[in-house]
Parts: sequence; C-alpha cells; structure tokens
Amino acid sequence: MSTPLPLSGVVITRNEADRIQRCLASMAPVCADRLVLDSGSEDATVALAQAAGARVEHQDWLGFAAQKTLATSRARQPWVLLLDADEWLGEHAEGHLRALFESGRVDTCDVWCLPRRTHFLGQPLRFGGWSREWVHRLSRPDLRYLPMLVHEGPDLSGKRVGYCQARIEHDTARSLQEYQHKLAHYAQLWATQRQRAGKRCGAAAPWLHAAAYWLKSYVVRGGFLDGRAGWHFHACHTRYVFDKYTRLRAATRAAPQR
Repeated sequence: MSTPLPLSGVVITRNEADRIQRCLASMAPVCADRLVLDSGSEDATVALAQAAGARVEHQDWLGFAAQKTLATSRARQPWVLLLDADEWLGEHAEGHLRALFESGRVDTCDVWCLPRRTHFLGQPLRFGGWSREWVHRLSRPDLRYLPMLVHEGPDLSGKRVGYCQARIEHDTARSLQEYQHKLAHYAQLWATQRQRAGKRCGAAAPWLHAAAYWLKSYVVRGGFLDGRAGWHFHACHTRYVFDKYTRLRAATRAAPQR
C-alpha cells in the first residue's frame, strides 16, 4: 500500500449520500487526512463518510466561500486538496500528485491548478471548453475564498500559482431537471451579487450574452460534437446566461433610484 502524501482531502457536503463515497475513495491513496464538513445532511452522507474513514464535522451553511474557507482552515496537513462531492480524482491523478510532492516542486507554489473534465448525464464532455477547465484546488491551508454568493474563487493576492496535470472528474448533474433547477438558483445568486455591486445591463444584454455563449461553446469550440449530451448541456448553459442577465435587469429596474 502506498504511503499517503502530506495532504488533507477536504469536501463540503449536504445530502450527498449517492456521491460522497466515490469522492472520498479517490482521495484515500494520496491523502493522509480526509475531512468532510457537513452542513446538516438529512440522508446517509455523514454515516457513509465516517465509514469511509473520513473525519466529519458539522457547520451550519455559511455560503459557498465561507464554508470552503472554514473547511480548508481545518486541514491537519500542510497541503489541502479541495473537491466537491460530485468530483473525484481521475485515473492518473495519483501519479501526477506523487511526482509533484516527491520532486519537491510542490513547494515552489502556494496554489496549484488542476484540470477538470465535466461529465453530463453520464457522458464525459470532450468538446465545448468543458473537457479541460483549470481550477484552483491544491493549496496551503491558509487559502481564503472571496466573499461571493456563487462561483466563488480563491484570493490569490500574493500567491504563487502553478499547474499540475492531476485531473479532476466532475459529474455535474444527477438529472436534466435537477441541473436546470441548480442553474436557475445560480442565476439568481449571480444577479443578486452583481446588483449589489452596482452593476446594470440593458435590454439587449440577455440575448447578446446568451448568443455569444452558444456560438463560442457549442459552435466554435465544437460542443455539438458531444451529441445529445452536448446539446442538452449547452442549451442549459445558454438558458442560464440568458436568465442571469434577465434577473440582473429586473433587479436593477426594481431598485429605488437615487
């Protein structure tokens, strides 16, 4: 059995019983410590995580950014691998991570980006820009996430950033209906966030941004080559782009004028 790396695997959860075991199992060979920070699951998430050998702690939901910042800060190892419950390390990720640590190269940066491949309705997407999306997931425990309602990102001020080929797989949807509902929720969070920041948009913005996404991702980047899954995925995201700008316009028009 391989020796784990000085790495804490961290996951934030709520009602992820159908996915948490895959996520934790993928981290077990490389992580000396695995932490699940749960925000009140009503299914078997906690029991399954404990059975998989992870530490489980509870924290009422603070929002995406604050929850990830807290989870990262509770790591027991000098490095943190942060995954969502619907993600797992790919087939050759262990070898890339071991090479990074054993060579000593890991200490040349504070944050490492890993490539992420999205799966949609059971099919890995090969085109459209979603087969190799670089995400900041390997870091020191002092990394903090910026206070955003959605699409939270890390504060990289003063951080050295590198790239490692350890791929993350991302199974983004349990069903088409669930994914549509999730994107609608994200659209509202995005619009609220932008409206609070004083952003506005014109009547044409929803149409222009949605058309730009469709042309760039589905046509130019070849999303259509992923067949039926690609059609549904990019249709969902085109609608998401349209919705978030429509909601931002509605919010700014409803806000009292100064």
